[in-house]
Amino acid sequence: MNFVFEPNPSPVPASERGARLADPGFGRVFTDHMATLRWSEDKGWHEGRIHARAPLTMDPASSVLHYAQEIFEGLKAYRLDNGSTALFRPEANAARFQSSARRLAMPELPAELFVESIEALVRTDRDWIPEIEGGSLYLRPFLIASEVFLGVKPAAEYLYMVLASSAGSYWKGGARAISLWVSHDYTRAAPGGTGAAKCGGNYATSLIAQQDAIRRGHDQVVFLDATERRWIEELGGMNIFFVFDDGGIQTPPLTGTILPGITRDSILRLARDQGLTVREELYSIDDWRADAESGRLIESFACGTAAVVTPIGKVAGPDYDFTIGSGATGQTTARFLESLTAIQRGRAPDPHDWLKPVA
Repeated sequence: MNFVFEPNPSPVPASERGARLADPGFGRVFTDHMATLRWSEDKGWHEGRIHARAPLTMDPASSVLHYAQEIFEGLKAYRLDNGSTALFRPEANAARFQSSARRLAMPELPAELFVESIEALVRTDRDWIPEIEGGSLYLRPFLIASEVFLGVKPAAEYLYMVLASSAGSYWKGGARAISLWVSHDYTRAAPGGTGAAKCGGNYATSLIAQQDAIRRGHDQVVFLDATERRWIEELGGMNIFFVFDDGGIQTPPLTGTILPGITRDSILRLARDQGLTVREELYSIDDWRADAESGRLIESFACGTAAVVTPIGKVAGPDYDFTIGSGATGQTTARFLESLTAIQRGRAPDPHDWLKPVA
């Protein structure tokens, strides 16, 4: 499908765009255009367009507003040192988007259309990629049920959109070790639920726990499993890793309650490339605490598209708190952050062909 290009009649002037890109932060600065595509039972996928980013006009009875059929993705486009532009593993995002759609009884967008829509938008708005260190173009594809009806059933019409947002470094001044609160009151997902799907409801239910963590003086919340309240699962929006004194790394397994992060998968592949022992196994909060206090556990870090790799320095719960290693960024954590970002920006060999040039 060729996405019809309809230029924004009132684009942001270059001077104003430059001012916004000097310090864009994250998720606040948006580009001139967006991509849209529609699906209906009778037409399938149709009406692909790249057009001016603008507010939506929606009927108040639109299905998504009542029954929350909605999924999304997150990935980045980078300006490489040679001046070209590339995406990082968009095919993996396309596959996860399809998996999320299946779980929420939504139509699966073909991978080639997913990638085509993103490439078309990046080509149109590549000037919005900040030239500052750590700058990128964050891309947010999402799919919502747009049929106008009140009834509990899969919708018969859907609207797919892609937004592009200029982004700077997630952490100003570089990555810092964060403090986590272990939630024993709230859980993120349960067996048979939507934990492995990237849908807004998962994030909505995490907000009260995140709010609780911040109120207690911590940066993020980490969730335990819903059945035993024992096994570490993930943060509100990031996967988690553990680094041991024998050089091995461990992360919770993908059993259906954890989002299969693309950054998580990339780190696992890099670790195996480096000859590290990699374990995808359950790890309890009691073991995390004991191993940190004994020195067996020397580092922990979280990972995701936005921040890439984030060191974890301190962990606390209702009746305990402990420090991991020195409480600062560890060597293995720093190495993964450096090696992954170097590949993403074309500054290191790409043995797995993760970078996809945007012509």
